[in-house]
Amino acid sequence: MELTITRPDDWHLHLRDGHLLQAVVSHSANHFGRGIVMPNLKPPITTTSAAVAYRETILKAVPASSDFTPLMTLYLTDTTTPQEIKLARKSGVIFAVKLYPAGATTNSQDGVTDLFGKCLPVLEEMVEQNMPLLVHGEVTDPSVDVFDREKVFIDTVLQPLIQRLPQLKVVMEHITTMDAARFVESCKEGTVAATVTPQHLVLNRNALFQGGLQPHNYCLPILKREIHRQAIVSSVTSGNKRFFLGTDSAPHERRGKECSCGCAGIYNAPVALSLYAKVFEEAGALDKLEAFTSFNGPDFYGLPRNKSKIKLTKNLWRVPESFAFSLGEIIPMFAGETLEWQASFI
Repeated sequence: MELTITRPDDWHLHLRDGHLLQAVVSHSANHFGRGIVMPNLKPPITTTSAAVAYRETILKAVPASSDFTPLMTLYLTDTTTPQEIKLARKSGVIFAVKLYPAGATTNSQDGVTDLFGKCLPVLEEMVEQNMPLLVHGEVTDPSVDVFDREKVFIDTVLQPLIQRLPQLKVVMEHITTMDAARFVESCKEGTVAATVTPQHLVLNRNALFQGGLQPHNYCLPILKREIHRQAIVSSVTSGNKRFFLGTDSAPHERRGKECSCGCAGIYNAPVALSLYAKVFEEAGALDKLEAFTSFNGPDFYGLPRNKSKIKLTKNLWRVPESFAFSLGEIIPMFAGETLEWQASFI
């Protein structure tokens, strides 16, 4: 079996920097035309000038044979100014602003502490500039159970935000719950959307503990119950335009995952398209795969769809056990396992 589809984009991608960037960028460039690049580096990408410089670094690391285009983002802080949003839009290379609640995930210590109290003028300017807000949708209150943080964020932050600024374009990133899927479906099409990762479509929270603690299945937002996985699969494979591909591929060196306080993040760039195809095939919805991977994202962002094509072939292949680089090795999702779908350029 073969499918030919428009070349996909990755609307939520971590490329890191330094040696790690050099090691992973080709895996995304080999499959995707564009990628929304997350800004949570050390230090974070909080200014237009920093985003432009980071973009140049990425482009130098992209294989010469690839035309992969990084779409840059700014890291929202309590001190971001409306003027910075104007500069970002004027740059022509920054396409969104990322909201990390302070302490929510990797390198989020510089994130927002009071969205409505400190960031409202910036959000209003984002409406004026038609600049989407990408949200890591979890509260960080330690009294809230880690499995409930997405739902509480929707109730206490996202719903009030949308009510206050109904024209603000919002992407709820890497949704993990039935609550998030239903909330996005209830919102106006073209204003609120969601990215969905391969891990949240194929794994539930049992994958964290089967056969012992599995650090390479640990990500944030954390995997949830099977009923939530099924609900997200149903929404994504329904053909609803509010959902699109965002891998949240997040590489860490192996020792950073397999230690007493392991990093959150799953490195899925080499296997993402194989897993998305598997999900849509099992749902009997392969005819809806192309819209999810290649149309819904650019349509939401107001960007042209890619012209080139890729081929997905039903062809058994084995995922490498690891990817070596100068500072160690990176363990991919489903390392050493056999997958059924394989992607290639035409």
